[in-house]
Amino acid sequence: MASAARAFLQVLLLLPPQTWSPAAAGNPRDCDAPLGSTLPPSSFSSSSVLSSSHGPGFARLNRRDGAGGWTPLVSNKYQWLQIDLGERMEVTAVATQGGYGSSDWVTSYLLMFSDSGRNWKQYRQEESIWGFSGNTNADSVVHYRLQPPFEARFLRFLPSAWNPKGRIGMRIEVYGCAYRSQVAYFDGRSALLYRLDKKPLRPIREIISLKFKTMQNNGILLHREGQHGNHVSLQLIKGKLVFALHSGNVNPLPAGAPETLTLGSLLDDQHWHSVLIERLSTHVNFTLDKHTRQFRAKGESGSLDLNSEISFGGILTSTGSLAISHKTFHGCVENLYYNGVDIIELAKKHKPQVFIMGNVSFSCPQPQTVPVTFLSPWSYLALPGNSGEDKMSVTFQFRTWNQAGRLLFGELWHGSGSFVLFLEDGKLKLSLLQPGQPLRNVTAGAGLNDGQWHSVSLSAKWSHLSVAVNGDTVLQPLVTGLTGSSNTYYFGGCPDNSTGSECESPVGGFQGCLRLISIGGTAVDPISVQQGALGSFSDLQIDACSITDRCLPSFCEHGGACSQSWDTFSCNCEGTGYTGGTCHSPLYEQSCEAHKHRGRPSGLYYVDADGSGPLEPFLVYCNMTADAAWTVVRHGGPDQVTVGGGPRGHAGSVTFAYAASVGQLRAAVALAERCEQQLALRCGSGRRSALRDGTPLSWWAGRTNETHTYWGGSLPDAQKCTCGLQGNCIDSQYYCSCDTDQDQWTSDIIVLAHKEHLPVTQLAMTDRGQPHSEAVYTLGPLLCQGDKSFWNSASFNTETSYLHFPTFHGELTADVRFFFKTTVPSGVFMENLGITDFIRIELQTPTEVTFSFDVGNGPCEVTVQSPTPFNDNRWHHVRAERNVKGASLQVDQLPQKTQAAPMDGHVRLQLNSQLFIGGTASRQRGFLGCIRSLQLNGVALDLEDRATVTPGVEPGCAGHCGSYGHLCRNGGRCRERPRGVACDCAPSAYEGPFCAHEISAYFETGSSVTYNFQDHHPLSGNASSLASSFHREVTLSRETITLSFRTTWAPSLLLYVSSLYEEYLSVILANNGSLQVRYKLDRHQDPDVFNFDFKNMADGHLHQLKIDREEAVVFVEVNQSAQRQVILSSGTEFNAIHSLTLGKVLEPPGADPDTRRAAARGFTGCLSAVRFGRAAPLKALRPGGPARVTVRGHVAAGARCAAGAQPGDGARELAPRRAGGAGGAGHPEPNEGGEPLVNADRSDSGVIGGVIAVVIFILLCISAIAIRIYQQRKLRKENESKVSQDEEC
Repeated sequence: MASAARAFLQVLLLLPPQTWSPAAAGNPRDCDAPLGSTLPPSSFSSSSVLSSSHGPGFARLNRRDGAGGWTPLVSNKYQWLQIDLGERMEVTAVATQGGYGSSDWVTSYLLMFSDSGRNWKQYRQEESIWGFSGNTNADSVVHYRLQPPFEARFLRFLPSAWNPKGRIGMRIEVYGCAYRSQVAYFDGRSALLYRLDKKPLRPIREIISLKFKTMQNNGILLHREGQHGNHVSLQLIKGKLVFALHSGNVNPLPAGAPETLTLGSLLDDQHWHSVLIERLSTHVNFTLDKHTRQFRAKGESGSLDLNSEISFGGILTSTGSLAISHKTFHGCVENLYYNGVDIIELAKKHKPQVFIMGNVSFSCPQPQTVPVTFLSPWSYLALPGNSGEDKMSVTFQFRTWNQAGRLLFGELWHGSGSFVLFLEDGKLKLSLLQPGQPLRNVTAGAGLNDGQWHSVSLSAKWSHLSVAVNGDTVLQPLVTGLTGSSNTYYFGGCPDNSTGSECESPVGGFQGCLRLISIGGTAVDPISVQQGALGSFSDLQIDACSITDRCLPSFCEHGGACSQSWDTFSCNCEGTGYTGGTCHSPLYEQSCEAHKHRGRPSGLYYVDADGSGPLEPFLVYCNMTADAAWTVVRHGGPDQVTVGGGPRGHAGSVTFAYAASVGQLRAAVALAERCEQQLALRCGSGRRSALRDGTPLSWWAGRTNETHTYWGGSLPDAQKCTCGLQGNCIDSQYYCSCDTDQDQWTSDIIVLAHKEHLPVTQLAMTDRGQPHSEAVYTLGPLLCQGDKSFWNSASFNTETSYLHFPTFHGELTADVRFFFKTTVPSGVFMENLGITDFIRIELQTPTEVTFSFDVGNGPCEVTVQSPTPFNDNRWHHVRAERNVKGASLQVDQLPQKTQAAPMDGHVRLQLNSQLFIGGTASRQRGFLGCIRSLQLNGVALDLEDRATVTPGVEPGCAGHCGSYGHLCRNGGRCRERPRGVACDCAPSAYEGPFCAHEISAYFETGSSVTYNFQDHHPLSGNASSLASSFHREVTLSRETITLSFRTTWAPSLLLYVSSLYEEYLSVILANNGSLQVRYKLDRHQDPDVFNFDFKNMADGHLHQLKIDREEAVVFVEVNQSAQRQVILSSGTEFNAIHSLTLGKVLEPPGADPDTRRAAARGFTGCLSAVRFGRAAPLKALRPGGPARVTVRGHVAAGARCAAGAQPGDGARELAPRRAGGAGGAGHPEPNEGGEPLVNADRSDSGVIGGVIAVVIFILLCISAIAIRIYQQRKLRKENESKVSQDEEC
């Protein structure tokens, strides 16, 4: 039964929604009959006529009687042509012509419809297209198929533009068919209860369809209760439709609760809205006005136990009374069907299945309220006041999205002052100005720009002025008593001939809707205003509220928060990890490979594996090595798992959760070149992985929860460990060392490398029940190397060559990212065409990249100009995006260029041709060069695969060092690779992926490192001789020395270079800590001694030193700032250099006393980045270092001297936990410097453990330092005594 239900559900979710209605049950395809041609002339009306022969009755399509069409008296935007179809009809198309044989035609118009000839609604073609393009001459017919169609009795055509050489002229036709409906009216105190014939034994597909319209923003449309508090409800909450499906609470949940789904907005507009609900147990398809969402209620149970009664319009109790604790529905419901049963028809016939509570009538009353729309900040409505009265009273209701706008201005009688009522920051403010008094303000209400209707009452009598918002009243005293009301009230803006500057306000005019205007207790009829019988107006839409929710549907992606004003919307992308007008563009790189090639070191970084796709960025550790960038994703499982001691056959299973979702892991693994995960297993007394019959005793599951029994790098289902494949298991008859029955601990290092199955999410081992049988295993993190898309490239060799791909589907949002390099001045990177729409990116000139497109509003171009040419054969990064808000283009780090989209224009990019890369469909203006890492909306295109089968295009592209060579620092050399670059740090005193990690060593007292110059190691590119050996003299006329140091000892010997001829160079710290450089380039002369009294450099801080000698000129730089140049007198050549020593030198031959004293003391502290020419002596401390280095005493490799770390300290690797947890609230912004994140969130236990570890470590360090200081003082005294004795001798 359950499987049948699941299968049925799958069919349900694949079916398109179908509305149950009489029209749908009939012949819906035959609905394009002309409706206006058979109507009498009296069915046509208009705002005005030029003459009797230009009346609306002559406005039928293709008719020539009268003057050949309708023409109004004045051609302006307030004219309209109306048709009454006699009854509600389904309208599917419209057509227009100009006036016959004239120069009168309309070039664009608006279409409005209504049930009653009041409260009009404007038809929209797309999300933001309000108008229709009209005619270009008098007689051609322009026909529009309406998608979607609508039902109405009255239609209005409102010309918005016409032939500038003529007048407005129209002939029209409307197409459609009859529409039949059953209607019920609920007065807010009534409801219907429908009883099902019988309760089904199993879940069935439940379909409920209806239409509703109301002026109330709250009310229950549907409610069905069940057992244990389960229930289903559909209700209006603040003009939004909320469907709730939940248990344990009989009260309807508010919008946004975990088990609710909210659709729609502004649904209290007294217009029809269609609803379709398809439900199978807790699975729901919810459709409102053609917008469908899928929904499933949370909970352990997959079904709901509901009663066999459904109430409509309110909640009926078991006794048949109406529950008054919930807001009942007040409005009309049409075509209410439950699984094809017409509920309203049953109610009209008083069938026993339907129980009627209260006054439910079966006709829909038409509203008498006439709303007014203020279309622009310059819209105004001027109405006369009740002059002569000794009181003032104005009431109205408004709704808007704007935070600010002037609502009302008026003057008090006989110049006693004036007032302005306006919105500011969503609050209503009243400013009162009276002669001789400062401006006074009162504030009422808050959040009034929420799109809901709000009531305002302004009244004054004698000495007080009061304003009330939604019933809350605020008073303001008047200085002089009121002797009468204002002559004229100005709603919205002010006309040009208004009373003066008092009418103006800094916030501008009101944009929104007003209704129920009353002055002096008398209701204002806006129709009289429209007909010119009352007041005056400008730029208003009378008898319609044209407010629209621009955040529905929301174009903000990735959880961006949508906010809006009357004419636009904006997206708040803070905390989403994305940017741009619609939060579409990712802030973070797609992989660690991309982070690496921005020059970033190892550390914690956010990666967005699918770019602008739906997956959120997540936190990983990027391990940047010289060969590759590794993505490290840790799991939250135990560090070590022990199996053993349980009953025979007991399976111990452990689940491993990761800091990324299944989708994020899948995307990261798919992007990587390869992935692996290591399992370290130790077992005692024969922990077999399988029985002798092959039944596995251990297994693991990957990210798809599929079970696997293979181990190591073997193929799936091979059931062999890595040692079994390599043939080196302890017992050759087994395929895993742990399968042997030996009374000893054995181990297997297993590397799982079939990346389609990774990462490991569950691991199980079965206990054999044998004595002393035990196993311990540790699962390492998921490791993924590289990025397949980052270096995926193609070379275009001819102008007519191109790659083609399927059509790019970027209707609402299209982003394109790629790298290019070229030497030609122009060429098209990509192009995709539609019937009229297109999108194109091209190198237009050597210094200009242009992004152009057309979505139906005319061609749009965005161009980035560069001060230097783009055709320099270096990689350049292009990022182009087009969305409903506009377009942007950025190349490299140049300023981004943007272009705003037109207001209320076309928004959908409709393409249908193939996507051309590197060329165009016309085979002209093709691109010559390389394109790499091409991504469209986050999806990478495989250029290399397509290039292998395309003439004129080759996969891959060489020459990356020209663009990425700058990443190799400190003398490192860039080496080309087929897919990227690598930094060769051999000639550098640094190491790491970019030769940026200084090689450091900690010297204890008496220790030294001596580098003996050997053959095949040139000392300087500018040396007079570039080859040297132990037996061959080398004469240097120039050299460069760099080193960094940190010490507190003085005197100290930092560096000593000796010669076979007793020539030398020594760099020492004198007794006072000052720096001394001593050159002796002639054994027969005294050394040149240069003192640099910058400061005491034995201060425990890091100092950098650089010495450049060019013959007799020596240039010294300290700490990259202090500089000094000196001249040698002892010579210009350094002859027969022999060795370089760091630290203590026992007997420096021919050295001066100060050098010998410093050499005897040596150096105690940290030395780093030591280089003499191209010799880096500290590299000997690294594995594989040069053999010609001799180390005496204790010299330990350590971290950077600048970090102040101790010997043996490694780089701290933080656990990649995402900020805010698995459902974190947001992501930190990527820092500009590209440094890794160092403040990742940790659990409380982790912080406490870390604090304890730090305290213990500090105590141990203090003890060690105290012991070391004591030893060093004792040794110093012994050395000083020995040096004194040597000098005396």
